[in-house]
Amino acid sequence: MATHDAWALVCRLFAGGTPILRAALSPREIAALPALGQAVKPTALDQRFVLCPYCHQQRAQVWGDGHRGRTCHCPECGPVAVAADDTVGLRLDEDWLRRKLRLALAIDSRDGIDALGDGVWRLGDSRRSPVLLARDLIRLWREPALLERVRVTGGAIRIITPKPRETRGAPFGPGVEWLALEERFAFYAGGISFIGMPGETTAPKAVDPTTPVKGPFSADFRWVTLPDWPHGPIRLTEAQAAVCEALWSFKGEPRTAEQIMRRAGLESAKPIDVFKVKARDRDKPEAKGALFAYRTLVVTQQRAGLYAMPSSRSAVGALAQ
Repeated sequence: MATHDAWALVCRLFAGGTPILRAALSPREIAALPALGQAVKPTALDQRFVLCPYCHQQRAQVWGDGHRGRTCHCPECGPVAVAADDTVGLRLDEDWLRRKLRLALAIDSRDGIDALGDGVWRLGDSRRSPVLLARDLIRLWREPALLERVRVTGGAIRIITPKPRETRGAPFGPGVEWLALEERFAFYAGGISFIGMPGETTAPKAVDPTTPVKGPFSADFRWVTLPDWPHGPIRLTEAQAAVCEALWSFKGEPRTAEQIMRRAGLESAKPIDVFKVKARDRDKPEAKGALFAYRTLVVTQQRAGLYAMPSSRSAVGALAQ
């Protein structure tokens, strides 16, 4: 049930379009958060108001209690103490959602994502049909011009939206296929899968090249995913990937720089050499990501001149169990 609860939370956050208080989540939604990883992130909220920590029904203003603490004055419960966790907010990484939906529908990665207006995006083309993602189905009813902007001769339009409570059947006419976000997609193995109708032939699912396969690394070691890096999968250069693959191959055992660089097929003296950030790139997250990954995953014994990647030993041990 954890994956079902995780997907329900994703749909809820996308439909709302704004961060919510962690305190407003149900116990099942809180239990599903670890499965979502970086798809749902903490964020800052207005600290002047909070959902009453006691009844979880009323929104109340926060005041200082005169003892370095805080309290809120709930219309129903009266004064209630406010803890730090009561003001923590969560938001959906909507770039993650759009990227994973494209993969689920096998949309060509060369097609960019176009914002058509507040809460409406064109994800690309699937089977020669334009695919729209919208936060609100009602808006597409009220603004049919949004559909005309993407309509192609002889092709249908596929629309993905959260499902309104009162909607049944097919809300659009011929030439428009509606895919209810909650019903036609599901959270699976850190990504999103498309649920076809009975008897429907689905296109082959595209493979996400960033998906961790070998520990935190993708199959070709060109991507690494770390929970403490806030900017998504980290892209490595060919040289950086070669060093990581060499370290991984030693299964956590310490090796000299010479041994590692020889196996990587590089002429640099030390593994760190290919991870150094140039002065002009120091303010770019994409440039600093590789160095962050190196410092996180590689253990260095400076006096002995040895390097190791302990996570590779853990992965090998897990496979052996």
